[in-house]
Amino acid sequence: MNKPDRIPLFPLDVVLLPDMLLPLHIFEPRYKTMVQYCLGNQLEFGIVLATNQTVARVGCMAEITLKIKEYPDGRMDILTGGRSAFRLTDVLEEKEYHEGIIEYIDEDRTAQDPGKEARLIEVFEQCHVLLFGRAWGDQDRERSATLAFRMTARLPTDLEQRQALLEMRTENERRDFLLGWLAKFLPKLADRQQARRRAGGNGHALN
Repeated sequence: MNKPDRIPLFPLDVVLLPDMLLPLHIFEPRYKTMVQYCLGNQLEFGIVLATNQTVARVGCMAEITLKIKEYPDGRMDILTGGRSAFRLTDVLEEKEYHEGIIEYIDEDRTAQDPGKEARLIEVFEQCHVLLFGRAWGDQDRERSATLAFRMTARLPTDLEQRQALLEMRTENERRDFLLGWLAKFLPKLADRQQARRRAGGNGHALN
């Protein structure tokens, strides 16, 4: 797929990460037009975090992987997948929808520490079992360069944390960030699960 430097732009109150799946319901007329244009020309569009009139300068390309449903009024349910990160240098308002002038961000391919990777997977899998009641079924373990992104997509991280992770250009830095976050989150999660079990055993509901 071509990688143009002028792209359709979709500001959202969400952070898309590379290799993350994101379902979208498209209902605004301008974005229905944008998505139809992307589908017709096999183009990706850019998603950038937009909150309180502020647009982030780093975003992620979204590939439309599936048109799930199209409604009679033109609304659509689509599934997108995060691809390349980019830096937004200018926003254009020449069309019905926003466009952006962007620069793609090169990924630092520094070799990973196998010991750190094993530790991260171990801690994350403990967290995943507590959150979802099942083991993590990662289908892309050979794609080590985006391991931290794929994990973060499964965690209740906030927008600020996800944006900070997106802006990091080395996988080592992202893994260090995630290990630090999990070190604080996992004990809280374990305590919450124990409290729920105690409440259930006593016949009381936990608020």
